[in-house]
Amino acid sequence: MLIESTALTLPVRRGTGEETCREILRSFFGTADGQVRFLGTAPGALTGTRPVLEVWLARVSEARDAGVAGRVQWLPLDELLAAAGSPGLRDPRTLAALTVAARSDVLAEWRRRGEPERGTAPRQIVERRVRLSDVVRRPSSTGVDRAAPEHFLDGDLSLLEFNARVLDLAEDPRVPLLARIRFLSVLSTNLDEFFMVRVDALKRAAATGGGDPAAGTGGLAADEQLDAIGIRVRALLERQARCFTAECLPALAAHGVRILRWSGLAAAQQELLRRYFTEEIFPFITPQAMTRAPGHPFPLIANLRLSLAVVVRDAPGGPMHFAYLKVPETVPRFVKLADESGFVAVEDVIRAHLGLVYPGRFVEEAYAFRVTRGADLELDERHAVSLLQVIEEETKRRPYGAAVRVEIAGEMPEAVRELLLRELQFEEAAASSPPGAGDLYAVDGLLDLGALRELARLPLPELDYPPHHGRAPLEAGRSIFAILAERDVLVHHPYDAFEATVQRLVVEGADDPDVVAIKLTLYRAGGRSEIVDALLRAAGRGKEVFVFVELKARFDEERNIEWAKKLEQGGIRVVYGLVELKTHAKTALIVRRERDGIRRYVHIGTGNYNAATAAVYTDVGLLSADPELGADLHDLFNELSGSSRPPQTAFRQILVAPTYLAKRLVELIDREAAHARAGRDARIRAKLNGLADPEIITALYRASQAGVDIALVVRGVCTLRPGVLGLSERIRIVSVLGRFLEHARIYHFANGDAAEYYIGSADWRPRNLRQRVEVVTPVRDAACRSRLDAILAAELDDPTAWDLDSDGSYHRRAPAPGGESRSFQERLLGLASATA
Repeated sequence: MLIESTALTLPVRRGTGEETCREILRSFFGTADGQVRFLGTAPGALTGTRPVLEVWLARVSEARDAGVAGRVQWLPLDELLAAAGSPGLRDPRTLAALTVAARSDVLAEWRRRGEPERGTAPRQIVERRVRLSDVVRRPSSTGVDRAAPEHFLDGDLSLLEFNARVLDLAEDPRVPLLARIRFLSVLSTNLDEFFMVRVDALKRAAATGGGDPAAGTGGLAADEQLDAIGIRVRALLERQARCFTAECLPALAAHGVRILRWSGLAAAQQELLRRYFTEEIFPFITPQAMTRAPGHPFPLIANLRLSLAVVVRDAPGGPMHFAYLKVPETVPRFVKLADESGFVAVEDVIRAHLGLVYPGRFVEEAYAFRVTRGADLELDERHAVSLLQVIEEETKRRPYGAAVRVEIAGEMPEAVRELLLRELQFEEAAASSPPGAGDLYAVDGLLDLGALRELARLPLPELDYPPHHGRAPLEAGRSIFAILAERDVLVHHPYDAFEATVQRLVVEGADDPDVVAIKLTLYRAGGRSEIVDALLRAAGRGKEVFVFVELKARFDEERNIEWAKKLEQGGIRVVYGLVELKTHAKTALIVRRERDGIRRYVHIGTGNYNAATAAVYTDVGLLSADPELGADLHDLFNELSGSSRPPQTAFRQILVAPTYLAKRLVELIDREAAHARAGRDARIRAKLNGLADPEIITALYRASQAGVDIALVVRGVCTLRPGVLGLSERIRIVSVLGRFLEHARIYHFANGDAAEYYIGSADWRPRNLRQRVEVVTPVRDAACRSRLDAILAAELDDPTAWDLDSDGSYHRRAPAPGGESRSFQERLLGLASATA
């Protein structure tokens, strides 16, 4: 790589062909001697930011200074690919060239063929090898208040970094084996959603010319982001396949769980599977010809369905015909052998019996593939008569979105790849953004590792995390209302059982004859819900029940529509949503008639009213009878039920988005900066799922320069760059992942000697602060504040956490010798078990 100020680029020269490639070698490395191979062509950008590029690979054994001393730097290829699009690696031509290299079979072949140790530079210049982070950790060139691109990381690439940390857990031998397999499955599921939502949006933006970088982002145009995403995803998939094949499969086999190929089965085992195919699979198979014959329109290939592209001939040596075959969803992905000696992938079973599917024809081969389609909904909310009806209709169109990714078996021949891609390009949905060669992802080994969730559920408790049951922190035998009348209670799930706390509040409210009203926001209720059952009981007993059901919760729209209809049928007043806003708040209000008058009880939390996710997500919530909080929620629900606009009330305690929250957060951050300048205690700590709002980040940069110490736990997306001189030296970012998905939001401002703590549903991202109704509450009870303080301190010091570097990469901490090696989650589990 060539170092250019604060960026790295590949050598480029105008021209074409091998001779130009050797001229580059002579100019930059002092010799034209070496092996060269043509990798492919990168098309020119639609925006005109780069020309058509030829990409060549050269291997040189020696290099001499050629007038560029100090500019040539050597980096390990894996590190380079994993950092594509980071602040030091954003040059459009370099990204385009690396995209071609990342999907090249030639490069993979050369790396396998006894190449020197990864990252080894040619002799004579080994001393020039650097780390990418060395290039980007430099003073900011612009003022703190100016939202320059180099001040920010790219949000989509940050999300891929989060998934790389999920993969780190799968690769960690300290994690139980079934949990490692579960993390591999989670990675695949996360990437599915990433392509359906983010890549689809970027492809549409690039196709329409609307892909210029927005202010406060990482400065990459849409086509450049797509290049960087393709490079990074391929690197992730290589790691994922290697982890499963080289580590997890042998470990499973050591415990008697084998994934077998058809060719490795005994005749008796094959016979039993032949019977299984005939009875359980064959009735559900409908082959479809991949042809443009008038009577056979090209079939619509289902979203995320494992499929087979089958090559058949009418006679030996005759012309090839192609067919498409969906793997039925009615059968498990891994078929268990009757003698319990192992499993066989269902596509292997189908391949072995294609002669039954195509009688009288010669089946050459069948290759697995899987199509991912854009799946975000396009809603015209302002002109909708019924939001429920519009969303219901739009979700039915989701399976027909444009193809944004095609995963294929690595052994699929080029002819079959071209046919599949060509037919997808003819689809009506592909008119504006047809899939291209860069959207093909060849996979060695099994496709769709999301199906590994089946193996992760095997009844082998010794290979998984030990079972956990949260404690019941509220006294049994007493009314929950009597307890809350005495004190506030902070709950921390799953260490505090959801059923014994939040669910208990709603259930007791439904069954208590003195309760007159229950009001609640519902974002993702899940499948069966005791809370919904309680609300229906309450309505049946004549209580006033109001539920705000957010129908636009992505990928839960259809389930939430069912809940809304069920609640309405039960006599409950239901509101579906606000125009062009999502209601993401987690709030419940219970109104009770007591001896001394009406009293309100509240729950304000960070997690959904969903017992299933509460067992695997960490969340916090405040249970309180505080009169001001009760009055605030009363006003909030009145606005949600009586108006279609965002809440406008001047609330007493709670902070509500999108009207007030962002403005108040900036004020709180600036207040800390003023404290620091005055020499008073100034510190900001927060725990978030995501941090990407440019205004908030810029305020944090100002506070850092004023002398405020800022420590943030950000699980996922983070576009703030910590540790940059002249910008963010006092900011550190930590990410905590583990058995449970960290989901709580906690804010702490030192405020001199008058510290303030808040919890709520809002991350510091534009969508939360400006496009959603969110509720954040102050926590004033001393015991509750102490617990929040302990959570923040412990997560920031977690010995298994990851620290964010200024280049956007993360490094995982290594526990100190003789020090605490357990994660914060493990320690809390121990405490919860001891007090359960």
